[in-house]
Amino acid sequence: MSAATSSASANSAAPYYFIPAPSRFPVLAAMGLFLVIIGAGQWVNGHGWGAYATLLGFVMWAFVLQGWFRQAIGESEGGLYSDRIDVSFRWSMSWFIFSEVMFFGAFFSALYWTRLHAVPNLGSLDNAILWPDFKAIWPSAQSGITASPAGTVEPFATMGPWPLPTINTALLLTSGVTLTIAHHALLAGNRAKTIGFMWITVLLGLTFLCVQGYEYSHAYSELNLKLTSGVYGSTFFMLTGFHGFHVFVGALMLLFITLRLQKGHFTPQRHFGFEGAAWYWHFVDVVWLGLYIVVYWL
Repeated sequence: MSAATSSASANSAAPYYFIPAPSRFPVLAAMGLFLVIIGAGQWVNGHGWGAYATLLGFVMWAFVLQGWFRQAIGESEGGLYSDRIDVSFRWSMSWFIFSEVMFFGAFFSALYWTRLHAVPNLGSLDNAILWPDFKAIWPSAQSGITASPAGTVEPFATMGPWPLPTINTALLLTSGVTLTIAHHALLAGNRAKTIGFMWITVLLGLTFLCVQGYEYSHAYSELNLKLTSGVYGSTFFMLTGFHGFHVFVGALMLLFITLRLQKGHFTPQRHFGFEGAAWYWHFVDVVWLGLYIVVYWL
């Protein structure tokens, strides 16, 4: 019996709607989230125990994720998921990506408001009496001259698009192409080609993270650009840093999907785990294009 036939047989024997047994994972996830929030809040306020609480929370998250996903993979490969479950997974992933769009939309909106409204308003005649030396120039790259006449922001240089951000753009765009090739190979039943291009995609994602790490090192050591470098520094590191975290998560997703492919999981007919990871990776690509234009060029 072929893989496609066995998959179809398993799917036809699946329950109309699978209801999982009671699980400890939601409670453990909530406890881990509580520890991360409380620990991080205490950590940034100078309480040393907060670091340990945060670490414990992340450890609990890692335990929950590996156990929960391992269970879901076993249920899927055991033929317990029908087409209705597949549809629910697709809707869930769609809403998750929508929430990520809103997440980044908030940061893009903050950058837009700062550049086009907040800074010009601070430099208007209405505020000249309160801060006569302020000049509404973006970015505030030099202490005492532009947006920091009181010297509260150290002089720094801005990060341009050449060469590191452009290299990273090429890496992410290429990874989107290799991922699409892998998807078409899976649809054609060519598992070896799928696995090969998936490994290329994972390596491109990891290379992106390495280049971004070098970029941050360059920013701190040579440009004196830090999170405390005024509103420019805070928006730069918040946007690019959170995107880098999403690249890390996406690379992990693609790595685990690749390992599952090597174990014989997924068929040309049923492979939403692959598709969900691909949706997320393409979303990360699109967000980076916005960052590359708005943060590095404008």
